Amino acid sequence: MMPDKNANSLLEVKGLSTWFGSPEQPFRVVDEISFEIRKGETFALLGESGCGKSMTALSLMQLVPSPAGRIVSGSVLFQGQDLLHYSEQQMRSIRGQRIAMIFQEPMTSLNPVLTIGEQIAEVLRLQLQADGNQKKIRAEVVSTLAAVGIPDPGRRLNDYPHQLSGGMKQRVMIAIALAAKPDLLIADEPTTALDVTIQAQVLDLLRDIQQQTGMAILLITHDLGIVADRVDRLAVMYAGQIIEQATQEQFFSASAHPYSRKLFAALPNMHKRDTQLETIRGNVPLLDTVFTACRFVERCEQAHAPCENEIPDWHTLADGHRVRCHLYARRSSVDESVFSSSRESIITENRAAQPLIMQARDLKVHFPIRKGLFKRIVGHVYAVDGIDLNLHQGQTLALVGESGCGKTTAGKALLQLIRPSHGSVQLQKQELTTLKGKSLRRLRAHFQIIFQDPFSSLNPRMMVGEILQEGMRAQHIVSSYQQREAMIDKLLQQVGMPRDAKYRYPHEFSGGQRQRISIARALAVKPDVIVCDEPTSALDVSVQAQTLNLLKTLQAELGISYLFITHNISVIEYLAHEIAVMYLGRIVEKGPAEKVLSSAKHPYTQALLSAVPVIDHDTDRQREVTRLEGELPSPIYPPQGCHFHPRCPQVMDMCRKTYPPVSLVDEEYEVRCHLINANKE
Repeated sequence: MMPDKNANSLLEVKGLSTWFGSPEQPFRVVDEISFEIRKGETFALLGESGCGKSMTALSLMQLVPSPAGRIVSGSVLFQGQDLLHYSEQQMRSIRGQRIAMIFQEPMTSLNPVLTIGEQIAEVLRLQLQADGNQKKIRAEVVSTLAAVGIPDPGRRLNDYPHQLSGGMKQRVMIAIALAAKPDLLIADEPTTALDVTIQAQVLDLLRDIQQQTGMAILLITHDLGIVADRVDRLAVMYAGQIIEQATQEQFFSASAHPYSRKLFAALPNMHKRDTQLETIRGNVPLLDTVFTACRFVERCEQAHAPCENEIPDWHTLADGHRVRCHLYARRSSVDESVFSSSRESIITENRAAQPLIMQARDLKVHFPIRKGLFKRIVGHVYAVDGIDLNLHQGQTLALVGESGCGKTTAGKALLQLIRPSHGSVQLQKQELTTLKGKSLRRLRAHFQIIFQDPFSSLNPRMMVGEILQEGMRAQHIVSSYQQREAMIDKLLQQVGMPRDAKYRYPHEFSGGQRQRISIARALAVKPDVIVCDEPTSALDVSVQAQTLNLLKTLQAELGISYLFITHNISVIEYLAHEIAVMYLGRIVEKGPAEKVLSSAKHPYTQALLSAVPVIDHDTDRQREVTRLEGELPSPIYPPQGCHFHPRCPQVMDMCRKTYPPVSLVDEEYEVRCHLINANKE
């Protein structure tokens, strides 16, 4: 519940500016921003990557990297005291004990050579001046781990970070941040790239601790669903500046700035399947110049004369709702027609039955576990344990599930990047598992992959043109230099990149542009099938919209089939024709996207869908949320019977004894769950 607006302020930021670079030509990463956080509330900073959100958080803690960065003006009043006047020694009494921070990437923030118990104990000793009583410190560590939901904390405190799952590492980061019971918790993208179930657990944990302790939370995110579900008030940042402030209700019922409206329009969902998503043209401007006009003017479709020549002032629209935009300069309200979309590009999908292009039957990938001097096999990791998949020409099959369930391994096994232990994979009735050497290499032109991280999958020493030519040469797509150059130009045009991009290196592009280059590389050999492994998981909504539009347009024009591996349900709603839900190496539910999303049958699928934050303006609508307890079981020792039964809220005796057979809901829809047969009886 949002606290009384007249409650005392916990943190008040006034005119804060943080610059990088030389004094003669600085980069104004944070440029005169002001906001307030009240006791017990959750306040969000929202915006695209590069807008200054994380640097704002680091500035509040005086953790700006030096000597390149420096705070040049403003004040940060924490309970009435200006932290910018504190020395480094004084800030040590603030960091951790009064203000704590959860960083975006837990694996790089945790010390890999210390156990998680030692890392939490270190905080207790340094921040709370705890005495040398090791039993007392250990008891406090166990209590802290238990509070953040780590199972068997007395044993797990001796684990190292690499022994924990992504969700558990994030919980440990929260435990370290909360060990000293801070008044303010700064959470910088605390759920980026986490599964929806783990995301829900982490957010529930923060809310529960907030209710117990009364701490305030500064949440940094670009996920509008999380903001709608968890935030009291928010500020939208763009190019180092705050451009809109509002309560959660005001923002989601009547967002005012054109940039905010564009963020909403870029969100994918089921209702936009037959249209292209709205995108924001261009990029966030460079921050090395002094702005004399609106910072959003180059990307704004409602820009008019004052926007190009004058810096906009703040305009109050309602109590607690302000916007910095010239559209509101001479009127209290704006004609909504100015925000109507000028794009009506319709993608016509062929929903008729399409021929089967790739299929897998009883596909298994079991990794052997070897121990001892002679490396004898003592067990197996059952990463993929007997799955059947059908991929039709010109359509998208979404493979969904939590991290560790075997999605990526299954995708690589289909492409023979990992050799299956058992089963069949056919491409246009050609068996792939028996092919080797040149025979397999000749067929690789028909199937390609787009990896999750484009930066690590592109050769940093090769220019884009060389990267695109590599596949052409290997597959003998075109023979002459002139033909390859012409084809490269066409590929870059197809993915929306300029021709001169071929003369640049991967590090010279943004994340979204690098993903476009990865798509162009996959298209260079004219494939029939592309495996897309989480290609939008860490992208802003605007860049995600550009990528999804591109994939859908290419599919309509070229008839490409996609196996789309993801945990983003909204992306599935927009892109997928069929959905296969994977749990611990097996498919538990499979069918047409509309049916699975609207009436899922398996309790695991229902839990995945219910864990997704929903942007819903209808306050009367109540959504039943299913929370999964515990972590994904080990694929080395899968549970007896139904693999899901230890976490299933509807478990029956038979679930603990036998794995459920396939039950047909209809000829297109199958589920592996004992509840289906039990309900029929």
